[in-house]
Amino acid sequence: MVPYRRVLLKISGEVLAGPAGFGIDPEKIQSVAEEIAEVARTGVQIGLVVGGGNFFRGVAAAARKMDRVTGDHMGMLATVINGLALQDALEHQGIPTRVMTAIAMQQVAEPYIRRRAVRHLEKGRIVIFAAGTSNPYFSTDTAAALRALEIKADVLAKGTRVDGVYDKDPLRHEDAIRFAEVDYTVVLSRSLAVMDASAVAMCRDNRLPIVVFNLNTSGNIMRMSRGEPLGTVITAVPAKSEL
Repeated sequence: MVPYRRVLLKISGEVLAGPAGFGIDPEKIQSVAEEIAEVARTGVQIGLVVGGGNFFRGVAAAARKMDRVTGDHMGMLATVINGLALQDALEHQGIPTRVMTAIAMQQVAEPYIRRRAVRHLEKGRIVIFAAGTSNPYFSTDTAAALRALEIKADVLAKGTRVDGVYDKDPLRHEDAIRFAEVDYTVVLSRSLAVMDASAVAMCRDNRLPIVVFNLNTSGNIMRMSRGEPLGTVITAVPAKSEL
């Protein structure tokens, strides 16, 4: 069990919506902030990427005949809303937090500058990376992988509503089997719907491990930060020797 020194935590926007499924649930965002703050107090450096699906999805908008680029930009702005809400909740926990955006909006957040972000982390501040990569057609999963690599995180942790990666959809198939550990290539070749292929490929090419875990289980963020067996680890799994 090896604790992580620096973590990039990806949170889906839907998690912040709570039971309502839309917007921000005050109780849910407070509980998430409390758990993140508890981990930060142990000295772990934390970067956060929050999705915007609780407000807007560019892909869904495109399906309704809105221009995809416009829809993606609207989705990026939704991540800024979530980032500011999470910053407020974290600072109510006494944890200094900075929101850095890939789209310039200096009245509400800092522009993303890699060296400045790393300096914030070294000073014990949580950094929330908002507005994706500023480019359309890239998801917040890809933005999370990119930021994790840029800040040299030890792990990319994805907090979701399920407890790991399965061989098939566990919500539809009762016999779905959860992987404790799985290779990047298996996730890509079998199109296991846990993270965008581009994000998985970036992590594979740079040997950055991914941990997928259930964010709704109390204490899981702390367990993840300590390196405890949790959810599914996506990494370069050594091939078994032939007998």
